[in-house]
Amino acid sequence: MSHLSKLTVKTVIRSNRQDPVIQRRQKLMAGLEDQLKVVEFALKGERYEVRRKSWAKNEQGDPVLIERMRKVRSWFFEQDGGWYVQCKYGSKALTLGKDGNAVFVKALADVESALQALYAAAAGGELDAAIGAAMQKKVSK
Repeated sequence: MSHLSKLTVKTVIRSNRQDPVIQRRQKLMAGLEDQLKVVEFALKGERYEVRRKSWAKNEQGDPVLIERMRKVRSWFFEQDGGWYVQCKYGSKALTLGKDGNAVFVKALADVESALQALYAAAAGGELDAAIGAAMQKKVSK
């Protein structure tokens, strides 16, 4: 008796592609979650770092997987007597409506509430158009 005859064989086309808009939204939400941790550590006077796995060569020249600590850059900064909070997709700051690309708050403690509002907007799909606009390449003249 053949081994394949014991199995149920069918033809299937795998369709697990997720909507690209939802993927972009989830990527932005993950970045905002990191930023909430960054502000939490900044309020304590500490720096937030994450472990990243990368490949390096050992003494024999063989590639090995190692863990490194990487600082997470903040999307907020102090200027003009307050704090500006930007929402970034990749390295680009998203346009938050027609008024600008940053939210202004008076104190570092208020940055967390601004980030939570941006997270809620991203989860609700309010920033999908801004993400799409940020992904468009600039046309050179």
